[in-house]
Amino acid sequence: MFFTIICAVLTSFMLVFLFALRYVAEGRLLFRLRLAIFLMDAVLAAVFLWRDAPYHIGVPLVGNVTIFVFMAQIFGALLLLLAALFRFLWRRMLRAPYDPGRRRVLARGALLPALGAGAALYGGTLGRQSVVEHFYDIPMKGLVADCTLAQISDIHLGAYFDGQALEALLQQVAARRPELLVITGDLFDDMAQNEEAAQILGRHVDDFPLGITFILGNHEYYRNVDRTLSFLGRTRVRFLRNSSVRLVNGLYLAGTDYPMDRAHFAELKRAYARAAMREVPAEAPSVLLAHHPEFIDDGAELGAKLTLTGHTHGSQFGLFGLPLFPVFKYTRGFVRIGESLGYVHVGNGSWFPFRFGCPPEIAYFRLRAEEAKA
Repeated sequence: MFFTIICAVLTSFMLVFLFALRYVAEGRLLFRLRLAIFLMDAVLAAVFLWRDAPYHIGVPLVGNVTIFVFMAQIFGALLLLLAALFRFLWRRMLRAPYDPGRRRVLARGALLPALGAGAALYGGTLGRQSVVEHFYDIPMKGLVADCTLAQISDIHLGAYFDGQALEALLQQVAARRPELLVITGDLFDDMAQNEEAAQILGRHVDDFPLGITFILGNHEYYRNVDRTLSFLGRTRVRFLRNSSVRLVNGLYLAGTDYPMDRAHFAELKRAYARAAMREVPAEAPSVLLAHHPEFIDDGAELGAKLTLTGHTHGSQFGLFGLPLFPVFKYTRGFVRIGESLGYVHVGNGSWFPFRFGCPPEIAYFRLRAEEAKA
């Protein structure tokens, strides 16, 4: 099913771009352009889907080139079609008579695919590599002292995010000196690198006075979750799985497992959230960690003051801070339900190596001790 959808999407985009080339060239040149691009797309798509996409492995150059080519075509087709639509509307507004002999090719139309290539180059390089830092202030009653919690998520170890990149990310987080780091799943996504990643996490535990806490995402299950947990068990990384812990500053930290049974996702989600919050007193300052953003609803129902999630990658495409493809109930940023806050992290890695208007982030939450009102 996955590959069927991917093939259908890639084919659709390719056909749209081939059609839009009619506004760049005509005659024999148009035919040659279309044939060359069709053959190139077919080869790149075959190599990418066969080797790279299923496992986040392979040669990074292949995936990067493939994504660049297809995204350049998508952006180029969009620009060409918008330009053609603008010309059509402009002529209608001027009441220009229809002339079948009028030139169809857009003046300087070749510049538009070039602009599309520029946008694709940005999304495949700076767009997915330039980490932004967000800082939030969260008042929380019952805390003994203020503390800063940092969140990273959805790193997706593999061809596009290796151990060296993980090391650099952890160093960047530690430089801000938060007391606690939480990782909300989908870190361990490469069988060859998972052990090294666990060791890297273990070496950085002392960078954070309250340690590092990790919960599972769905991709840990795809990569032999028990093997990964055995690696983590050799470190001092705190692992929460439908359980909670009280930290020295009075904060209760709860974490859920990921419901892998899609047919019973809603029931398992509620059960996991209840199990995680079972030992948390009703009015205690609490943070619930969960991979899927729909746990935000459960966190609010169960009294969690803050629920931190990931999974969506913020759709990897955004405009003015909003997701372009909000296919999840909660896709990006804050959600408020009554007195409870939820947050959907946009991730640090990427499911495919491209981000546009949705850069990877480190989220810092300053949990501010607040006295309860009498």
